Amino acid sequence: MKPIKIITFVAFLASFSSIICGFILDVEYSQKLIGFGVVGIFLVVFPLFSYYRWKGKDVKDYMLTKENLDKMRENQKR
Repeated sequence: MKPIKIITFVAFLASFSSIICGFILDVEYSQKLIGFGVVGIFLVVFPLFSYYRWKGKDVKDYMLTKENLDKMRENQKR
């Protein structure tokens, strides 16, 4: 497996387990555990996952440009 995939998976597990521990454990800092888990998912895991999935792809293929709109109209006519 690729290193970025492993890092993303480990970060996801750490964030998710932090959220679960925050809900299960009855400690003074349980709300902080939940907060750090949510922050970890949205500021670490999601950007790493997005980078891993979009790496090497052309962004122009997914943008609504005049050429892409013309292609879509041609496909609808068929």
